Amino acid sequence: MSQKFDLIIRGAVAATPNGIAPADIGIAGGRITAIGQVDGAAAAEFDARGLHALPGVIDTQVHFREPGLTHKEDYGTGTAGAALGGVTAVFEMPNTNPNTLNAGDLADKLARAKGRAWCDMAFFIGAADENAEHLGELELLPGCCGVKIFMGSSTGSLLVADDEGLETVLRHGRRRVAVHAEDEARLRERMHLAKESGDVATHPVWRDEETALRATQRLLNLARKVGRRVHVLHVSTAEEMDLLGTAKEIATVEATPEHLTLVAPDCYREIGTLAQMNPPIRDDRHRQALWRAVRAGIVDCIGSDHAPHTLEEKARPYPTSPSGMPGVQTLLPLLLDHMAAGRLTLERLVDLTSAGPARIYNISGKGRLAVGYDADVTLVDLKAKRTITREWMATRSGWTPFEGRDVQGWPKATIIRGQIVMREDQLLGKPIGEPIRFGETLAAN
Repeated sequence: MSQKFDLIIRGAVAATPNGIAPADIGIAGGRITAIGQVDGAAAAEFDARGLHALPGVIDTQVHFREPGLTHKEDYGTGTAGAALGGVTAVFEMPNTNPNTLNAGDLADKLARAKGRAWCDMAFFIGAADENAEHLGELELLPGCCGVKIFMGSSTGSLLVADDEGLETVLRHGRRRVAVHAEDEARLRERMHLAKESGDVATHPVWRDEETALRATQRLLNLARKVGRRVHVLHVSTAEEMDLLGTAKEIATVEATPEHLTLVAPDCYREIGTLAQMNPPIRDDRHRQALWRAVRAGIVDCIGSDHAPHTLEEKARPYPTSPSGMPGVQTLLPLLLDHMAAGRLTLERLVDLTSAGPARIYNISGKGRLAVGYDADVTLVDLKAKRTITREWMATRSGWTPFEGRDVQGWPKATIIRGQIVMREDQLLGKPIGEPIRFGETLAAN
C-alpha cells in the first residue's frame, strides 16, 4: 500500500547517515517517513534537482537581544535571518536585560518567541552566584538547552570569574555546560592596553592568547575534578586547540565562521570596530590552527556567535565600542564557500552544523536526515555564486562584516518540520518556530 505524504522532496542529493547520494525525502506529520525512491501521493512536491539536501542547520550560539535590547535585534528579525540563511534551529544566549537566570525569565522568552520565531528555538540559563545551587533544576526545564557560563566580562551578574564560583556551578547539574573562556583577572590587568591605544587593532593584544588559554586550563581542571562535561565556545587560539585535543573525554569544542574566515590585522584595518568580537579575531597563525583542528576532528560544531549591535554603537571610539557582529544568516554561506575552496568536505560540514550540535546537547529528533526525525531540511546549491550584501540581511542592526564578499554555495530553501519557511531568499507563510526538545528534559518531565 502506497504511503501518503504532506510533502515529497524530489531529486535532491541527500546527506543521510547512509552517505551522500540522490534520494527523495517523504514527509508526513512534520517528520521524515521515507527516504530513497519514494512512491505515493503527496499534498505537495518540491523539485530539488540540482540541489543538495542537508539536515537542518543548527546554530547553537546566537544573541537575539530580547528582552531589553531590541533596538539591536529581536526574535522576529533574528530568526528571519536564521531561516534566510538555511538555519532551522537556534540556541539563544542569556545575556539579555534582564539576564535569563530563573524559570520566570525562561518562560518569558518562550512566550515572546511563540508566533514570532521563524525557526525552532531553545534558551540558555545563565550561571550566576544567585542561582548556582538551582541550576540542576533549571537546566531541565522545557525549552532550556542548558547552562551558559561567562568566565570573562559580561553583563549584569553573568560573570563566574573565580574557581570557587566556577566549581559551585559545575557541581550543580549534569547536562553539558557551555562556557565563554576568557580569564577575567587577566582582562582587568591588561585593560589599560586597550584604553591607552584607542586602536581596535589592539583588541587581540589586550585579550591575548594567554587570556583565553588560562581560562580554558582552569575550566578543564575543574571539569575533571567534579566530572562535569563542558563545551568551550568560540575557541580562537592555536594553544587552546592543542590543549582541547587532549581533553575530548570531558570537553567539546566550538569554532565560529568569523574566526575561520577573518584575519588580523587586515580585518581591523579594513572594517575597524565591525571586526571587534570576544574573543578577538586573531592573526593567520591562529586561523590556520583552527582549520587544522577542524580537519583533525577537535572541533565538534560551528556556531555563529551572532551578536548584533547598531552601526551607531559600533562607531563609538575603541574600547567603548561594543564587541559582537551579526552572523546567523552568513554561517552557512561562508562554510559552503570554504567547502568550495577545499577546506572541508560536505560530510564534515554536515557534522559540524547538524549532527555535532545534536550529539553535544542531546537534541531530540534533529540533526540527521533519517526516518522518524523532524523534517528539518536545508536545501543548498553548491554551485551558486552570490555576493553577501546588507540588503539581504534581515538583522535589525542592518550590517554584516562580510559586506561585498563573493561566495560559492547558497541556501535555496529552509524546511522546518515539513513546512517550507524560506525559498529563493523569500520567507513564506507565518513564523512556526517551536521549542526544541532534549533527551534530558523529556526524561525529567
